[in-house]
Amino acid sequence: MINKADETYLNGLKEVLEKGVLRSDRTGTGTKSIFGMQQKYDLTKGFPILTTKKVYPRGVFGELVFFLQGRTDNKWLNDHRITIWDEWAGEDELRDLGPIYGYQWRSFGADYVSQMDRDSGVFPDGGTDQILEVLKSLKNDPFSRRHIVSAWNPNQLNEMALPPCHTMFQFYVTPDKNGEPYGLSCQLYQRSMDKFLGEPFNISSYAALTHLFADYVGLKPLEFVHSVGDAHIYVNHFEQVKLQLSRIHETYPAPTLTINHPHSIEEINQMINNDDLSFFENYTPESFVLDGYQSHPAIKAPVAV
Repeated sequence: MINKADETYLNGLKEVLEKGVLRSDRTGTGTKSIFGMQQKYDLTKGFPILTTKKVYPRGVFGELVFFLQGRTDNKWLNDHRITIWDEWAGEDELRDLGPIYGYQWRSFGADYVSQMDRDSGVFPDGGTDQILEVLKSLKNDPFSRRHIVSAWNPNQLNEMALPPCHTMFQFYVTPDKNGEPYGLSCQLYQRSMDKFLGEPFNISSYAALTHLFADYVGLKPLEFVHSVGDAHIYVNHFEQVKLQLSRIHETYPAPTLTINHPHSIEEINQMINNDDLSFFENYTPESFVLDGYQSHPAIKAPVAV
């Protein structure tokens, strides 16, 4: 039986390879690209991490924790043996990345304060903690259409090491037959997507985020919807893509995800009620455990910077 997550992902990969148009790009590498693509992943059928090539779970879960903590220093990632931001890191002591995802998630609208200064006790003035707001709205107004977090802040794009590719996500609560909140789904809008290197991380990262928030609000993780603007394959990834596509009939079963929370869910909910998200500081990449993850070997490819 073909793993559905692999099948969904590979169908999109094949579509871009076969039907994409050749375009120049910011990096000077060149791509095949399609504008406008949507793919859906059923979270009730196991955790969507690809098995047709090895995906790096520590990197996926560590980066997610990094974002949720609002951190912007590449040193934290390196200290946790994660190197995926190395090409874009600054040259100060902490190799600061500027007001990237986590800063926008936790301090949207505030002037940027570097991680070094925040570690020294200088905190942003004002700004909106979008993660706190969406968690409170999921709890207090589950059927709202405003469960949205945005990483796209035009006023600070020039301060970022890399402007956000995954720009906005939205949660949706499905009712049960009695009209009570039952399931949680997440849709991500991504303006630009490197389908071979980047997309596998994005799928698993936002699936894990959906599992995490579902735990907090007592809902069942249902679906991750991935909507993309520019879906592309770099021209120097074509051979790697063909190798992965050749594995479509040799997939492995989807693993399951367990999250070891640092506090009880009751304690976490009390902290959320008190506008306190300090519990995120106690998560690590090891807090997320995949059971039964098997895959084909990794397929290396150059990163376009």
